[in-house]
Amino acid sequence: MRSSDLPEVRDLQLFRSMSEERFAELMQAAYLQTFPAQLDLIAEGDSADFLYVVVEGCVELYASWNDRQATMGMVHPIGTFILAAVIKDAPYLMSARTVDKSKVLLIPAEDVRQVFEADSDFARAIISELADCYRGMVKEHKDLKLRSAVERLANRLVSFEKEQGGTGELVLPYDKRKLASMLGMTPENLSRALNTLRPYGVDVDGNVIRLTDMPALTTLAKPSALIDDRTT
Repeated sequence: MRSSDLPEVRDLQLFRSMSEERFAELMQAAYLQTFPAQLDLIAEGDSADFLYVVVEGCVELYASWNDRQATMGMVHPIGTFILAAVIKDAPYLMSARTVDKSKVLLIPAEDVRQVFEADSDFARAIISELADCYRGMVKEHKDLKLRSAVERLANRLVSFEKEQGGTGELVLPYDKRKLASMLGMTPENLSRALNTLRPYGVDVDGNVIRLTDMPALTTLAKPSALIDDRTT
């Protein structure tokens, strides 16, 4: 890794509190690389050779079974993926590919495990990261189990609008096929759900969506911090 990249990496929450000596040891064989969009990074079932940290761009996690494929999640900066597999030295449970041009840090898995054992501050940061991932998965599971498809979509639109400035207009951050998969829907069901939301002030123009009646949409969505707040 270039020395000029080290300050940017050092400032990441995962590495901020660890000792300089252990950080240097961890970065010795790591490298920061820029990948083009739609490039496969890992395949489920393969050995966990690296820990991946998304520094710029976006990475899609997905899984396949019996000729079916589903988007499991999106990783944005600054986020790790496949951390549990690295710590357990276990096969990847998901595949990953870039959505956009992305800058990704790759750290050899064996180095991560060695420093995890030797540096208590790094170990605590790893545990905190894993706890955040676990809580995020529980919230996703609650969203899928407790809400209808229309309610899941309504809540996601409310979240997107808030994240993009609360102007009443949003741009879908992913294409509709990926969004449908993330919400446990088919693309056809997503289209029907969008039509169902029209009386609630949802106006669709391609990937641009205008929310003209936020009180009505919010009443339908019934957002809950115990499901929709992904920061806690």
